[in-house]
Amino acid sequence: MKSDKKMKLGAFFMIPGHHVAAWRHPKAETHNILNLEFYKEVAQTAERGKFDMIFLADGYTAGHGHSLANAQSVGIRMEPFVLLSALSAVTEHIGLAGTVSTTYNEPFHVARKFAALDHLSNGRAAWNVVTSSGEAEARNFSKDHHLLHSKRYERAEEFVDVAAKLWDSWEDDAIMIDKEKAQYYDPSKVHRVNHKGEWFSVEGPLNISRPPQGYPVIIQAGSSEDGKELAARTAEVIFTAWQTLEEAQVFYKDVKGRMKKYGRSPDELKIMPGVFPVIGRTEKEAEENKAFLESLIPEEAGVALLSSHLNIDLSGYPVDGPLPDLPSLEDVNGAKTRFKLIKDLAERENLTIRQLYQRVSGARGHREIKGTPEQIADQLQEWFENGAADGFNIMPPYFPDGLEDFVQLVIPILQERGLFREEYEGSTLRENLGLRFPVNSFTRQNVH
Repeated sequence: MKSDKKMKLGAFFMIPGHHVAAWRHPKAETHNILNLEFYKEVAQTAERGKFDMIFLADGYTAGHGHSLANAQSVGIRMEPFVLLSALSAVTEHIGLAGTVSTTYNEPFHVARKFAALDHLSNGRAAWNVVTSSGEAEARNFSKDHHLLHSKRYERAEEFVDVAAKLWDSWEDDAIMIDKEKAQYYDPSKVHRVNHKGEWFSVEGPLNISRPPQGYPVIIQAGSSEDGKELAARTAEVIFTAWQTLEEAQVFYKDVKGRMKKYGRSPDELKIMPGVFPVIGRTEKEAEENKAFLESLIPEEAGVALLSSHLNIDLSGYPVDGPLPDLPSLEDVNGAKTRFKLIKDLAERENLTIRQLYQRVSGARGHREIKGTPEQIADQLQEWFENGAADGFNIMPPYFPDGLEDFVQLVIPILQERGLFREEYEGSTLRENLGLRFPVNSFTRQNVH
């Protein structure tokens, strides 16, 4: 029996792959991580699979840990606006989601760039709003220390509000282009925002007209208390990480339950946990593929990755021994949710340091699923149909074959079960995600 409700899927591009040792895999095209033709190929593969969006993570450092660990990992990543602008020219339907930090940017810059991307792509832009999580990032922006967690979220909330005001500063029908009257736009429909807040003072208007989608789709990735509250008020997609169905169900119900106080319907927010799929044509092949990936992890790189997630240097501890005592959640000024998730995983399964970094070196705390294409589809379907997810952000172990396998082997099963689209429904990302078009705040004021 086919379902009317369709899951949403993001293709999470982390090139050459999500696994920390993906670059060593014989099938990973590591030499192409700065090659536009390669990105074009994988973007078109995702579009052929009818994915809702391409999702790009970002950060402002070259890696984690000491120099040997850095040298054992790929510390290079494309700048999202540059890459997504290029991909907008070689795709037609798929959304283009870029991660941009509110901690180390200004609202005017970000609002302008996303408006430009939305125009270039005819309404396919999305912004993954993050607050940054590492002390090393602060030192790349003339600061000695990272902002406290709560302050980062206060700044983020005001940042998103200012960006929305700037996108609204041009009403949808402001541009006239009346050559006879020598009037390019209607001045009564272009507005200063005159924002003065705790973090920002911005006059406006923006120097680009309102995006085709009104606003780019707003994605939020945090799952802390501050993050959930920000998401309930402002986010339209949440990219989150959970290991068990029960945890994901609790989070799903919690965040959607917070939306009413902000005058929002639960349908206005799509929750899409990250999933790291290890696919085999048989169960035995899937197990072999997983074991091979684990065999590629350099010990130093694995320990450094785990240290960065847990906010403690593990390099001096026996790798086949247990974790040392970890700091309390209150003392963590990095990514609190990821810290708790990995700590809980280690305690729940009594894992050694090596076993734990093997578990997180692929999915980095997100859910790892392995098996045949049918088994992968079963696991996605279980969460989708049981109040744990509206869709998923798919994290291939390596590119391009990891994505190609998902498109060729798993997508057709989801389509056959009626769980995923066979064609794009609309022309914009908002339409394909089933999200409303935001009413311009200045137009609303004039109506009232």
